[in-house]
Amino acid sequence: METHKRFRLSVDISLILFLILTKSLSSTAFDISKSEGWESTDEEAENHLDNSILSYGSEMEEDMEADEWEMVQKKGNQFVVNDQPFYVNGFNTYWLMVFAADNSTRGKVTEVFKHAASVGMSVCRTWAFNDGQWRALQKSPSVYDEDVFKALDFVVSEARKYKIRLILSLVNNWEAYGGKAQYVKWGNAAGLNLTSDDDFFSHPTLRSYYKAHVKTVLNRVNTITNITYKEDPTIFAWELMNEPRCTSDSSGDTLQEWIKEMAFYVKSIDPKHLLEIGLEGFYGPSTPQRFQFNPNSYAQQVGTDFIRNHQVLGVDFASVHMYPDSWISQSIADTHLPFIKSWMEAHIEDAERYLEMPVIFAEFGVSAKDPGYNSSYRDNLINTVYKTILNSTKKGGSGAGSLVWQLFPDGTDYMDDGYAIILSKSPSTSSMISLQSTRLALFNSLCSKRCHWGCKKKNVFQKVLYHDEL
Repeated sequence: METHKRFRLSVDISLILFLILTKSLSSTAFDISKSEGWESTDEEAENHLDNSILSYGSEMEEDMEADEWEMVQKKGNQFVVNDQPFYVNGFNTYWLMVFAADNSTRGKVTEVFKHAASVGMSVCRTWAFNDGQWRALQKSPSVYDEDVFKALDFVVSEARKYKIRLILSLVNNWEAYGGKAQYVKWGNAAGLNLTSDDDFFSHPTLRSYYKAHVKTVLNRVNTITNITYKEDPTIFAWELMNEPRCTSDSSGDTLQEWIKEMAFYVKSIDPKHLLEIGLEGFYGPSTPQRFQFNPNSYAQQVGTDFIRNHQVLGVDFASVHMYPDSWISQSIADTHLPFIKSWMEAHIEDAERYLEMPVIFAEFGVSAKDPGYNSSYRDNLINTVYKTILNSTKKGGSGAGSLVWQLFPDGTDYMDDGYAIILSKSPSTSSMISLQSTRLALFNSLCSKRCHWGCKKKNVFQKVLYHDEL
């Protein structure tokens, strides 16, 4: 994966356009469905876009020399790499470090990346924390298990082999893998007499514990690649926390101050990498006019504030999560897909108008355990997300990509929380993921910094990428 011939853009673009346009003449390529939601199946996708085009899209991601593997940067409301747009089709697999820590399961890490790369996925979000638990990375404040750290080294090095970039989250809001509750336990063990898990955000000792962890991870020298994490372009971005909430202060002030302090601290150590917060996207007290888009009234009381939080200096892009089966009703309902569309469009608009930054929809999915679930509904949900992203990219908007929750390899069913996607068992879903990856790869390749939004190339590839214009 590390040695490739140089990417010859003009020749490759011509070949891709020839393949796709030829295909469109014979089978109206990309016209997955005349309905609004692209309600495709595996068979339909195969009819519209043959394997040569799908594989070619993934090859474009691979066909780079090592010296072209550069940091992802932000330019306005876009991500860019090598002065070209970088729109994201990716996934979550949170447990990679823990699996890599055991030789009997380490191979599953490689399988995840291999399978993801085969359908063109370019970014993985995973945990760079496990605090005080089984196979803990951080056994107690600033005390680390070197074997587990080497497992994280392996995750980073394997991702690089498969040209997949990582969003590394640094702590959990929830108790899984320790989270803020574990920091409070450590504080109480040190005699602090803390009474709330939200003391994590406000107590100076706990803030110092978190900062020490940040410093340790960012300054880590990978034992496999010999590259310091803060210098490694394999890392797409740092995430301050997975789904932060501070329900003890619904004004949002406590969490806002924590974000300010920690964003500044991360950037003081590593100004090169991008940074995001890890928010779910709930609108808070600073924007009551946006409450209508929240999934329920409780969402505005959890101490987060989407626009205000993302205006903090040092935060480079916005994150949003989407779980109508958790937030609206567990049973599959007709309201779920319209909610996802309006939720996404509202946040894309905010990212453009108020934040001037990209937004990634960093978690979305549906549980197979939900009443009324079937695989066709899951495909419709994924298609709704993908089409909304493409509608934004079509306009040069802030919708920068999405990360499905979550991708699993074969033989890990026992870890499934209901949301797992195993590509070998989900051919229709696999085809849709491939198609989205191919479209975004084409877009990334065909419009460079020199091209801008009004260029002739854009007019050509819009007709290729968007079936409603064919």
